[in-house]
Amino acid sequence: MAFAMTAVLALPVSVSAAPRVDDPANSTASSVVTREMMKRPVPDKFKRRLVRLVTNEAPGTIIIDTNNKFLYLVEGNNKAIRYGVGVGREGFGWSGVVKIGRKEEWPSWRPPAEMRSREARRGHFLPEVQKGGPDNPLGARAMYLYKGNRDTIFRIHGTNQPWSIGLNLSSGCIRMNNKDVQDLYERADIGSKVVVIGPGNKQGDVSFDDRGVDILRTIFGG
Repeated sequence: MAFAMTAVLALPVSVSAAPRVDDPANSTASSVVTREMMKRPVPDKFKRRLVRLVTNEAPGTIIIDTNNKFLYLVEGNNKAIRYGVGVGREGFGWSGVVKIGRKEEWPSWRPPAEMRSREARRGHFLPEVQKGGPDNPLGARAMYLYKGNRDTIFRIHGTNQPWSIGLNLSSGCIRMNNKDVQDLYERADIGSKVVVIGPGNKQGDVSFDDRGVDILRTIFGG
């Protein structure tokens, strides 16, 4: 499997695609799902893999390919860890260059007022605040994405809906299964550069070439 991307237009990240909320901690999935979707097996390609990745980005950079639903943690020397992710549904995709502004274990979820109103009309009443835990939509970990000193309202976070990995269901956040987000959380530092490749090509000039699973490293480690 191979993916390649070269993009231009180095513009600041746009957050206009996501709904504005009262609290910047409020962005997570809000789509209605069916029982059939919840039974969906996640394809093997979205499991965590050690891959050969040729890129001009520095070690420690996170590249998120929202088109193919992969997140890469660049390790240098043509090496990376690849994770499967879930991304924004239609109208909620975005692109840009941001950074990890803060991190939180088992974060609380504060669904925005507009989401609570929308779900209430469907007979589903959401709490104003849901404390962190296994049933929390933000999952086991959250990494909050900032542009400069400003919270973009987007996060890389876990999920209590692991079947949603590989789908477009969120309100713009990047979902990972809980084991993967815990792994990334331990590896990624506050201040780490995050390049999100998606609608608008506002991530600037970045290139990467996924040359597939690093078989030797997978077998022997290193």
